[in-house]
Amino acid sequence: MPRAAVRTGSRESEEVPAAPSPDLRARVLAAGAAAGLAAVGVAPAEVLHDARADLEDRRRRGLHGGMQFTFRNPDRSTDPDQVLRGARSLVVGALVYRRDDDRDVAEGAGPGGPGRPRGRVARFARRDHYGDLRAALGQVAAELVADGWQARTVVDDNALVDRAAARRAGLGWFGRNSLLLVPGVGSWCVLGSVVTDAPLEATDPLGPTGHAEGCGPCTRCMDACPTGALVAPGVLDARRCLAWVVQAPGAIPVELRAAMGDRIYGCDDCQEVCPVNRLADRHRPPGRPEAGSVAAVDLLWLLEATDDEVLAAAGRWYVAERDPRYLRRNALVALGNVGDPGDPTTAAALARWSAADDALLAEHARWAADRLGRTGTARP
Repeated sequence: MPRAAVRTGSRESEEVPAAPSPDLRARVLAAGAAAGLAAVGVAPAEVLHDARADLEDRRRRGLHGGMQFTFRNPDRSTDPDQVLRGARSLVVGALVYRRDDDRDVAEGAGPGGPGRPRGRVARFARRDHYGDLRAALGQVAAELVADGWQARTVVDDNALVDRAAARRAGLGWFGRNSLLLVPGVGSWCVLGSVVTDAPLEATDPLGPTGHAEGCGPCTRCMDACPTGALVAPGVLDARRCLAWVVQAPGAIPVELRAAMGDRIYGCDDCQEVCPVNRLADRHRPPGRPEAGSVAAVDLLWLLEATDDEVLAAAGRWYVAERDPRYLRRNALVALGNVGDPGDPTTAAALARWSAADDALLAEHARWAADRLGRTGTARP
């Protein structure tokens, strides 16, 4: 293969290919499929201008709800060249995380027994699916490196807006729930990219260019959102989205607490009702949960466990300030929604936390006690 001395990123005069091997693109796509990716595509590593404008608009309107992630620096998170100097291509992959939702076959954290109140965990967080995605994309990156090119894997990182990269690579379209919908798969996917200086031919873009064309007249996700967080087709107000509310620091807004139900991490409602997802489930039924999958957590255990035990149970979940009090805050709200008012263990837990020195947790415990009609028991 002819080689030429070029400067790419940190490489000053290293011998690199003058052009990719003729079959490199095919090998890269095949490597992604062999590694378990449900969809994989290639896009040019140009600035994601539409995503940048969307991030700036949502931040200006306050719709980001204080979320940082890709909102922190839109100029950075929409420019692949800031991930890898001299970037030419993005290889984008989608990994399905949908599994059977039978909680009896999913391992719950904490000792608990039958009848103990449990808090629901969104599907994407029931195991380290991003770790699985990172490993799969690592196989893609290995093909590029073996051919002499640089490759940087970006997964669950504020360095790149993954859904925008996936749309550019033709993996899917933006649904009215703001998520990427992959044909035949739906939105039950985690997304990531390999940024490379290899000039690869882009895969064909998907036909529909926006949510209206892809979703037709369907508005089921918007109608099903328990807090009305989908304020327009494809526009999410994070201040009302339970997936963000349970991660954000501070108090959970009182007007959103009842809508939390038994959730302690994430929310799947807009995906559950999506016809594209339901059709995908029929065509390729979800598999059984993997070992270690956590679909629900014992709420009383969360309120009894040590800080280290709570954080160990959380694993790779995003916990504000890595402070277990926020998971306990969520557990108190969930307990107020699904706890048994006549259960003495529940009453004792709420009484104890209502008298806690932590004002945040004490207030949430009193709210839970009021909701269960145990005000006299719970107040110190």
